[in-house]
Amino acid sequence: MNKFSEITSAVQILADKRKKIGKINPDLYDKYEVKRGLRYKSGRGVLTGLTEIGEVKSYTIDDGEMIPCEGKLYYHGVDIEQIVAGFTKDERFGFEEVVYLLLFGEQPNQKQLDDFKAVIAEYRTLPTSFVRDIIMKAPSSDMMNTLARSVLTLYSYDEKADDTSVENVLRQSLELIALFPLLSVYGYQACNHYLKGHSLFIHTPPAELSTAETILYTLRPDNQFTPLEAKLLDICLVVQAEHGGGNNSTFTTHVVSSSGTDTYSSVAASLGSLKGPKHGGANKKVVEMFHDIQENVKNWEDEEEVRAYLEKILSKQAFDKSGLIYGIGHAVYSLSDPRTTILKKYVGKLAEEKGMQREMALYEMVERIAPELLKEKRNRPVSANVDFYSGFVYSMLGLPLELYTPIFAIARIAGWSAHRIEEIVNSSKIIRPAYKNVIKHTPYIPMEERE
Repeated sequence: MNKFSEITSAVQILADKRKKIGKINPDLYDKYEVKRGLRYKSGRGVLTGLTEIGEVKSYTIDDGEMIPCEGKLYYHGVDIEQIVAGFTKDERFGFEEVVYLLLFGEQPNQKQLDDFKAVIAEYRTLPTSFVRDIIMKAPSSDMMNTLARSVLTLYSYDEKADDTSVENVLRQSLELIALFPLLSVYGYQACNHYLKGHSLFIHTPPAELSTAETILYTLRPDNQFTPLEAKLLDICLVVQAEHGGGNNSTFTTHVVSSSGTDTYSSVAASLGSLKGPKHGGANKKVVEMFHDIQENVKNWEDEEEVRAYLEKILSKQAFDKSGLIYGIGHAVYSLSDPRTTILKKYVGKLAEEKGMQREMALYEMVERIAPELLKEKRNRPVSANVDFYSGFVYSMLGLPLELYTPIFAIARIAGWSAHRIEEIVNSSKIIRPAYKNVIKHTPYIPMEERE
């Protein structure tokens, strides 16, 4: 046995030993009234902070009882459905307008918006040789890790990296918001070339492009995209820009920022959270699940056949055998996810443009059947969440799976930035919840007496 095999074997023995300890009796969580996942059994989150940035509404309280209602999402008090209706009616892109609202707490007038977009355009330039020396030198198959590494490396290029004044953190946040599309797409291009053997394309986007247009321009070899494609991607960015302070990655922003650390470390931590398949990685799982359904269901229009296969997924007999129907259900929303409601108004138009009406019909069928199957299991109503249709949009746009979660990050960096500044302005204490130790104290055993 060679040295590597010996080490691998030793690690496996240690892993087997570790698996035998640390499993805490579930009854103890009830005994000590621990709210696992910082949520009550009803699903309602434990109140851990106050915010003015985003509000998620999924129920009303009547005589102390939670009554599910149609989901609502507000950005600084403004209904997201009204925001999208407003900028789409005027036929303009909305993401930059939403970023301004989240950061500054007001809806910008035309001059304020134009000036803000000019600032973003000015910041959308990476340091000299950054692409060659950082992104190209160590390409990775995981774009979220690539993005996090690039963010941490930008610390070295910032002369005021550790300055946590509001003025400096705002400047850093605006730079990261501007650079995230380039860091994500260039990271993918490096992977696509060095690890997959395809041609390398590094396009410098024109300053006048929106964030959505910048993504499509830098990703596609010919820089071409239709107005509808850019519009749908922009709406996806808008509806994923913020989701209150309690979602996992934004709560991470608050926790890490409360320690007084730098912006780059805070954002890298939030990226690590978003990467998880229980959070931002879910949209990719939705598309993979539908590919599996399409391969295994002979007649996509046969509702009984589709239902039978979804039941196999639920019973852990099909797809990834997790028992999950991805894109259905949410930790907060029950009757409806407002982000899904918004996307559904436009997804059909893109499906028609792409000739994918048959796939659209399958998505709508699963959206109708899956909640029925899950209702008994969850003991509460469930509905399609934002990942259900955002993944479908990305697939119709021809975006690679590797970029699905980074695009979520391109949107959510707006919310993270707003919450980081809010934490800095309001915080005087490091966030430190309590954990109760439930193992008995034992005496120290001298080495010669250990078995």
